[in-house]
Parts: sequence; C-alpha cells; structure tokens
Amino acid sequence: MGLLKNRMKNDERAKRTAQSMLQHQEHIEVAARALKAIAHPLRLKMLCVLGGDELCVQGIVSAVGTSQSNISQHLAILRGKGVLRVRKEGNYVFYRIGDDRIMQLVGMMREVFCNPAAPF
Repeated sequence: MGLLKNRMKNDERAKRTAQSMLQHQEHIEVAARALKAIAHPLRLKMLCVLGGDELCVQGIVSAVGTSQSNISQHLAILRGKGVLRVRKEGNYVFYRIGDDRIMQLVGMMREVFCNPAAPF
C-alpha cells in the first residue's frame, strides 16, 4: 500500500511541476534546448562516459572513439546549453556534468526507452 501511495504522491508532484512550467515559457524553452543538446547519440554517449567523473578532451576521445575535433564540437554544444561545466588546469580543460540530476535524467531515459518491455 505504501508503494502505491508513494507513486501517487510522485505523480502529483510531476503534474504540479509540468503545470508550473506551462506558466513560464522561458522555462520550457531552456529545458527544450538542453534536451535537444542531450538527444544526439554521441552527446548522450559522452554524458554516459563522464558520469560522475571529470575528464579532459583526450580522455573522452579515448572512451568514445571518435576524432578530437568531433568531440570538441559536441562538448561546446553541451557546455553552451549548461549541461557541462569546465575546469582549466594548465593546458588541459576538464569537463564534468554540471548537475548530478542530469545523470538521473539519463538513467530515467534508459529505464523508459531501453527497457525490453517498453512499447517504443
């Protein structure tokens, strides 16, 4: 019984959040831009590689397996949309996910869309 009650509480909270966003067009636009940035397969893979870590461009290139120029272009997009944060140390630039909730979002997308039982 507690599980059902908890789910109903979460559903109600999600509904209030969605209704609140409807009242703020700028919130909808910011969220849509960030989701569009995340939606590219290579950028999503890069987020998964970063996870809770901080990596330099070469570390991301090694993990993802594409060119440095390609990775740099995609990093610039994610950074520009506020998805990533950077830290410079000497000649190196280190990237990390800007908000831990982004990885929660990636995890939820996996649960919803990559579940073998999902109707998609």
